[in-house]
Order: sequence, then C-alpha cells, then structure tokens
Amino acid sequence: MDEIIQVSSRFLHGLQETASKEEEQVYLIGKVFLEFQEEFERVYKVYCASYDQALLLLETYRKEPELQQKIQNTIEAVVPQAGPSGLSFLLVIPLQRITKYPLLLQKILENTLPDASAYLVLQRAASALQDVNANINEYKMRKEVASKYTRVEPLSLRERLARINTHTLSKKTTRLSQLLKQEAGLVPRTEDKEFDDLEERFQWVSLCVTELKSNVAAYLDNLEAFLRFRPHECNLDIPGGPVEQYSSLSRDLQCQAFLEFKQRLEGLVWRPLCNLAKALVGPQNLIKKRLDKLLDFERVEEKLLEVGSVTYEEEAARHTYQALNSLLVAELPQFNQLVMQWLGQILRTFVALQKDLSEQVLQRAKGSVAQLPHHHLSEPAFRKLVEDTLGQTGSQLRAFRENFEKVLPPPTAQPLLPGSERQVQALLSRYGPGKLYQVTSNISGSGTLDLTLPRGQIVALLQNKDTKGNSNRWLVDTGGHRGYVPAGKLQLYHVVPSEKELRGQAGPREGSQHLTPEPAPAPICSVPAVTQVVAVYPFVARSSHEVSLQAGQPVTILEAQDKKGNPEWSLVEVNGQRGYVPSSFLARAPSPAPWGWTLPS
Repeated sequence: MDEIIQVSSRFLHGLQETASKEEEQVYLIGKVFLEFQEEFERVYKVYCASYDQALLLLETYRKEPELQQKIQNTIEAVVPQAGPSGLSFLLVIPLQRITKYPLLLQKILENTLPDASAYLVLQRAASALQDVNANINEYKMRKEVASKYTRVEPLSLRERLARINTHTLSKKTTRLSQLLKQEAGLVPRTEDKEFDDLEERFQWVSLCVTELKSNVAAYLDNLEAFLRFRPHECNLDIPGGPVEQYSSLSRDLQCQAFLEFKQRLEGLVWRPLCNLAKALVGPQNLIKKRLDKLLDFERVEEKLLEVGSVTYEEEAARHTYQALNSLLVAELPQFNQLVMQWLGQILRTFVALQKDLSEQVLQRAKGSVAQLPHHHLSEPAFRKLVEDTLGQTGSQLRAFRENFEKVLPPPTAQPLLPGSERQVQALLSRYGPGKLYQVTSNISGSGTLDLTLPRGQIVALLQNKDTKGNSNRWLVDTGGHRGYVPAGKLQLYHVVPSEKELRGQAGPREGSQHLTPEPAPAPICSVPAVTQVVAVYPFVARSSHEVSLQAGQPVTILEAQDKKGNPEWSLVEVNGQRGYVPSSFLARAPSPAPWGWTLPS
C-alpha cells in the first residue's frame, strides 16, 4: 500500500504538470503513462494478488466489534465519502483505478484526430496499460496456483488414504512412467539451467538455515545445563573473604545477567530462526510440485507433437507448469536474497548479544577483578603469565605421574569365565590376538543391537564405531552373537606363551598358545583338589553352606565343583571355615612380581 501511494503521488504530480501546457497536454499525458508503465505493473500486481487475503483479514476484524468500531470511526473522520462500507471501500479503489486507466486512455484516443502528434503516443500508452492489466491478471493466476500447492495440511494416514482414487493413481503412474523413460534415456529430459541454478542456491540457503537452527538449539541446551549449575548455593563453610565475594558475583550473574541473556537469545535469535525455517516450507513444496508438473508438461508436449491436439485437462496441466515455473524463476532470486539478509541479521544479533553479555559480566566483576594480585598487568603480559604458569604446572604434573606409575602395581585383568577357553580359542584362530578384548564389568544392553555380557567375557573387535560414526560403541563378536558394547568397558586381551613352552618341556609347536590375561592370574575352570588360590573379588555368604571372602585372601580349594558336579561353585577352606564360593571369583595365586616397570623380553 505504501508503494502504491508513493507511485500514485508521483504520477499525480506528473499529470498536474501537463495542465500548464494546453497544446501539448494530451501528448504529455501519454508520455507520463508510458514512463510509469513498469512501476504500475510492479506495485499493482502485488496489491491485486493479495487483495483476497486482505478481504479475509477484514472478516476477522468484523468479529471484534470494538476493533471494528475504532477502524470505522477513523475512516469516517478522514474519508467521509467512504460511508458505511468503510475499509473495504478504500481497499477496492486501487483495483478499480488500474483497470480504468486503459479505458480512459482509449476515450481520449477516440477524441483525438488520427493525424495529431499525440495520437501515436496515446495509442502506445493505451496498449501498454492493457498489457499491464494482462500481466497483473497472469501474476494473480500464478499466485493462486502457487498458494494451492504451498499450503501444508497436517493430514493423518487415514485422511491421506481417503484421498487416493483412480484419477490420482493414474496420474502418479503416468509420472513414474515418464521418469523411468528419462532415466533409461528413451525420452529427453527438459533442461532449464536458469531454474537449476536458482534451485541449487535455494537448497544451499535452506541448508544454512537448518544448520544454524541445529547449532542454536544445541547452544540453548548447553546454556540450560550451565544455568542448572549454581555454585553460589554450595556451602563451603568459609566465612568472608574471596569465597563470599565470588558467591555474590555468581548469584548476581546467574539470577540476572545469564537469565536475561537467555530470554533475549530466545526472543531475538531462536524464534526468528524458527520462523525463517517455516518460511522455507512453502518454496520447498512448490519446487517439489514443479517437478511433478514438469513430468506432466513433458508428456503433454510429446502428445502435442505426435497427435497435434490435447484435451482441456492436459492443456490446464501445461499452463499450471508454466505458471509455477515462471513464478519460481521470477521470485526465487528475491526470496534467496531476503533469506540471506534475514540470516545475516540473526547472526549479527547473536554476536551483539554475546558482546553485550561479556560487557555485563566484566562490568559486574570489575570489583572482584581489581582484587586479583595481577590485575595491574597488561593483557599480553597477563596472558604470558598464565601460559608460563600452566606450562610449569603441567611439567610438575607429568613428573608426578611418572613417579606415581613407578610405584603402581601392575594392572590386573578380569579372570576368564569358566569353560570359555574353547570359545576364546575359536575367536583367536579367526581374528588373531590383536582383535581380542575382555569385558571389565557387566554390560546390560538397552538397544536392539546391544549385547548383554558378563564381566570377564572375551570378544573380538569387528569395528571401533557404530553406523553413525560414534566411536564410543564398538561392534564385537562373542563367537555366537554380534552386537554393540560400550568401548569404555573393554580392555585389550593379551595372549602369552604357556609355562610348558617357556620351560621347553613340551615340544614346541608353532601357533600353540595359552590363553590368559596378562598380567592377571589364570582363572580356575577345573582346579585340582588342595590347590592354593586367592580370591579375586569379595564375596558375602548368604547361607550356612557358603563362606565369605575378601579380595586377595588366600583360599584352599577342596573340590572344584559342588555336590551336583556344577563347576560354577567350588568347595573351599578359608581361615579354618569350609563352604562354597563362586569359581569365577577365584584365581591361582600369582608369583610375586617386582614393583615398577618391567621391560618386555
């Protein structure tokens, strides 16, 4: 409406200037119309295409009597001739005016002599304004076609199935046939480089919006998690001093600065970004529908070449494609440009909010910063001081770690599950020693492809990530099942030569190996009577038939099975008491190992 007012004001001024030149006035009127031809078409086509939506908006106003009365009072005070029709009377005037221009010019032309100098100019002006009205009608028709396909209806599956009929199936089958012919090279594909470039640009813009929306959503989630952390609510029992001052600063930031920043971020960045993402849905649907209509158009064109005529429905399909294509080619460049401007403004707003937050934090923390011992240093000097201090502390930490590791006992692996040697031997022969891992704690699978494994289970690594590239879930083979397990609950299983091979008592045989985790003691699956072992894990007796154990406690095995012959339980003697304990909790006593590093032989 503002653009129509501006163009009409300049047009009126041009007409008024012709009044002072009576002899050339008619000629100059025709020239003024020709000068404003393009501007008339540009502003009136948008207004006329939106007129029906404006009428729908008026209907909603009429449902609110108070608002409707205010509008009517304003119009009666400013434009008394509008009468009771009010706003609808004013809105229809631009439509009537642009359609009257060709008629008025034609009337002037009829009263102008054919040999007059103004006759040809008026003729051209009348024809130009007729073209303007024709183009406006064409644009309005395209917008109506586009609005039909840009509407997104949230239909259920039942409603979608209800819309399927013989005509729909026939149309979709014909399109599929046309597409298959093109893929097979039987018929040529319509090339439209101009549209292809615009669509590629639009898809790139859509991807930018989607990625930014995903990043801002993650940022808001992290900010929400950060705000849940409230250090000022922790009672350190240190009255006064820097601790109290820091708690006050933290409380001030959490309850005011950060909270206000989050609210502004949601209102000025997140919601506009969501609205921008919604604005992309209409053009996306229109581009998809254009592809369907293009297949219809190509089929009709083939029939037109072969037969020479088409049905009314086929002609309508041709016009629908042409309308969609023309509209997209005309408006996609503007749409892409507006989206990029919108996106740029959102990013600038995000940066401005971050800058504003940092200034607020520094302002609120100004008093606390002044009490730091190095507040008088310049920023480069303070940065160097921090880097030097961190480097020195890092060196001290590495030295401490090296000294600490020298006195650490060698790590112990989990004992093998009873009866698992044959399964481990099968995995070893199939995948090799470098692929075997041992489960360090019980695993309970929660997903469809996740495995549930007990502690001590040996598995073979198939892939060190899942299908989504997550390196925290590994694909393993247990010898019977394949699935995913947490990588943090696996450790490499070492295969070392058996004692017989080391002593040379048994004939050396290539490939002969004894499976045992290194440096953990070998598990007991079938322990002979009166064998000295130790308890690997603590065990609490639950009945008088069992005996309690402490980790590392020496144990004497009397029988490596229970009375029913089950090897999962062993009869042992501990501190003069006899009872049953789980066999998997026991291991042969290892030979004393020296503390510190041992070099491999």
